[in-house]
Amino acid sequence: MRSFVPPLSRMLVRPALIIALALWLKGGGQVGGGFPAGALAGLVVLLQYVVMGREQARRYVAVRYAALLAGVGLLLLVGTSFLPVLAGYAPVSLFPRPGQPELGAGAFHLHTALIFEGGLMLIVFGLVVTVIDRFALSTSTEEESGP
Repeated sequence: MRSFVPPLSRMLVRPALIIALALWLKGGGQVGGGFPAGALAGLVVLLQYVVMGREQARRYVAVRYAALLAGVGLLLLVGTSFLPVLAGYAPVSLFPRPGQPELGAGAFHLHTALIFEGGLMLIVFGLVVTVIDRFALSTSTEEESGP
């Protein structure tokens, strides 16, 4: 009898990543942000590792380049934190400044907090996935070598 779990886990990837994206976009002004978005995306990858195994889970591009994504996230955090200092503002200043018009549509507004939260999301996702991958690698090499 075939299990329904592997197809169900593959079906959950896209909706969960869309929810993670929504959490990231809401983070500037409402509940959400980069940390829960990165954690949710990392949990989706963990589900793929548990259900399908390391080799199948590494088919996803974001999984193969998770450490690089964490590095990009760190650059985004450092950039949004310290680039305002070069312009004479305090670190982690919000742009556009209060009273200036914001770019966006509806409840969605583009500002530096969104970039900061995106960097945080990439760091959390990259760290979670890299740790999961290293555990899966060590487990698979122990199983191959035997007790």
